[in-house]
Amino acid sequence: MQLHILGICGTFMSGIALIARQLGHTVTGSDRHSYPPISTQLAEQGIDVMADTDLSQLTPAPDWVIIGNALSRGHPLVEAVLERGLRYTSGPQWLAEHVLHQRWVLACAGTHGKTTTSSMLAWILQQAGHQPGYLIGGVAKDLPVSAQLGRDPFFVIEADEYDCAFFDKRAKFVHYRPRTAIINNLEFDHADIYSDLASIQRQFHHLLRTIPPHGCVISPSNHANIDAVLAQGVWCQQDTITLNNTLNNTLNNTLNNTLNNTSTNNSASANWRASLQAADSSAFTVYQHEQAVGTVRWSHSGEHNAHNALAAIAAAAHAGVDPALSCDILSDFSGVKRRLECIAQRQGITVYDDFAHHPTAIATTLAGLRARVGQERIIAVIEPCSYTMRSGIHGQRLIEATQAADDVLWYQAKSEATLEQAMTRSFDTVDAIIAQLVSQAQSGDHIVIMSNGAFDNIQQRLCNKLQL
Repeated sequence: MQLHILGICGTFMSGIALIARQLGHTVTGSDRHSYPPISTQLAEQGIDVMADTDLSQLTPAPDWVIIGNALSRGHPLVEAVLERGLRYTSGPQWLAEHVLHQRWVLACAGTHGKTTTSSMLAWILQQAGHQPGYLIGGVAKDLPVSAQLGRDPFFVIEADEYDCAFFDKRAKFVHYRPRTAIINNLEFDHADIYSDLASIQRQFHHLLRTIPPHGCVISPSNHANIDAVLAQGVWCQQDTITLNNTLNNTLNNTLNNTLNNTSTNNSASANWRASLQAADSSAFTVYQHEQAVGTVRWSHSGEHNAHNALAAIAAAAHAGVDPALSCDILSDFSGVKRRLECIAQRQGITVYDDFAHHPTAIATTLAGLRARVGQERIIAVIEPCSYTMRSGIHGQRLIEATQAADDVLWYQAKSEATLEQAMTRSFDTVDAIIAQLVSQAQSGDHIVIMSNGAFDNIQQRLCNKLQL
C-alpha cells in the first residue's frame, strides 16, 4: 500500500512514516520546512521528501493520504485531496487503527517533558528485555530511530494534546486509548487551538475516559490543574509521584514563586517519591510506598528531569519492570537531542541546544543548569517560536522564567508588541545575535540556544564563528 504524508517532517508525522515503512508500506511525503535531526532521520530511512507546492505528488493517487495538523483548508494539496476524492486520514487515527488497537499503550502526556519521559520509558522497557514499539516526538540518543513498530505488546507514545488535523480538532491522545497513562503536568499552552485552560483540561478528561479498569494513571500529587481533571472522573488505578528537595530550597522557592507553580511537595500523599541527593538533581533515591527501591546517578541536571524519570519508573512498574532495575537502567540514559544538548565545548565555552516552547520549560532548564555550573556565567539566547509565546500571552512571566541566566538575548522576529516591550535585550536578526555573542563570550560561559524551531541554524553558525 502506498501512503503519502503531508507534513512529513513534523516530529510526530515522521514517526508515522517510519512505522508505516516497517509495516511494509511504500511511504513518501512532503513538507514546507525540513531540518535536522528529523530530515536526517528520514533520509537515512530512504524516505523521499518533496516540496509541499508540487501537486504532481498526488499523481498517481496514493492509497491513503495522511494529513498533518500543520496543513489547513486553503492549502493547495489539501484542496486537491478533497477535490479528487482521495482517501485521507489523520496521523493519530491511522496509528490507532493500524498499530495501537491490540497493544498495551503507555502514553506520556502533559505540557512539558513528554519527549524525555517517553524516551526514558521506551529505554527502560528495551533494556529490561522487551522489544517495545514506540513513537517519540524527538530523537532519543539511546534509541536508533524516533519510532519503532516493536514486537512486544508494549507501545510507548508521546501523547500530545495538540489537535489531530484540520478535520479533527480533538487532542491526538484521544485516539490512543492507553492502559498506562502519565500526566506529568498541565498548564495553558497552544493558544492557537485552545481558548483557556479549561478547554485543555476537558481533553485530558476525555483521555482518562479511555483508560480501562485495570489501567493506571500516574500524576504528581497536589497539582491543582491536574486534580481538577481527576475530579471529573477516574475509573482505574491512580499512582501519584512527588519530589523532595531539601538541598536547594532557596532556588526552588524562587522558581516556584516565579512560575506560580500549581504543584507542591507532599510526600505523605504520594506512593512514588524521589529524594534528591545532589543539588543539580544528578542523583536521587526512589521510594515506593516509603520503601527505598533504588538510586539514579546520571549525567543530567534539573528537577524536571528527576520528575520525568520518576514518572517513567512508575509507568514501567505498572508494566511489570522492577523499579530497582529501572533505576539502574536510567543511570545510563543518554538523553534526547535538543534537550539542553551540549553541541560544542572548547576554550572553556560551552554551547547548548534546547527545545524551549513555554516559560516553565525555559525556567526549569536554566535552573537545572545553574545548579550544575554554580557561579559560571549563563547566557540564554531565546527565540519565542511557538504561537503562544509569540502572542505575548505569557507576558512578564516569560521574562521572569529567565532569572537563572546572567544575560538574555531575545530574537524578537514575529513577536507581538506586548512581548517585545518586555524584552530587555532584543535583536532583529540572527547575525546581530551571533555578533554580540562573539564579542562577549569568554572562558567559563555557558551559552544556551532556546527555541522549538530551526532558529535560522544559529547553533552551527555560532559554533563556526567561535571556532568551537
